[in-house]
Amino acid sequence: MNRLFICLSLLLITACEGDDSSKALPYIGDYDLQYTTVNGKQIVDTIYQPIGSFSFQNQEGIQVKNKSYTNKIWITEFFFATCPTICPIMNVQMTKLSEEVRKMNAENIVQFLSFSIDPEKDTPEALKKYKNLHCSDCANWDFLTGDEELTHKLGIESFKVFAGREEEAAGGYAHSGAFSMVDQDGYLRGVYNITDFDGSVNKIEYQRLLKDLKILIKS
Repeated sequence: MNRLFICLSLLLITACEGDDSSKALPYIGDYDLQYTTVNGKQIVDTIYQPIGSFSFQNQEGIQVKNKSYTNKIWITEFFFATCPTICPIMNVQMTKLSEEVRKMNAENIVQFLSFSIDPEKDTPEALKKYKNLHCSDCANWDFLTGDEELTHKLGIESFKVFAGREEEAAGGYAHSGAFSMVDQDGYLRGVYNITDFDGSVNKIEYQRLLKDLKILIKS
């Protein structure tokens, strides 16, 4: 649960960033410091790390990797199809976002990615049925399944959202109700606590994501 506390703290921090739409969105995640000397003065550059490499099967049984979504903005979630609590609510919000993207004629720019944290049950066939319940004609929304341990690690380390087994949690898994947004170059630019643990929808966070998405599309 310490990792969950860290992720929640990050959400509170990122929720306060980027409120001015005239400003560039912040970079989020691990970084290195690069030191160079120019005209006798030391300059320090912050070099952020892009999203870690991954390889999953989508709902069609096709193997996909980071490169499959090159030059696209990603809006992502970590969920499982048999989740009895917040996942259905999360995916209603994801469906609403897909409708907003369609209105903006940005379907070729924005990619929705739903990572299953329960690959044993969430086979490609199961995920295809799940997708059809929410947006059967969304060509820019993939549901992904693969190695469970690596999926949980990817969520925590790269997308900065908690995902993991929890025997006491409903359905056997505990995970964040947040969405993450990655820019066209593969860098994490926002984490948005769309769905709270009590199942309520945070409309302010939803609007913040939508505003930031428009900034990335324009850029």
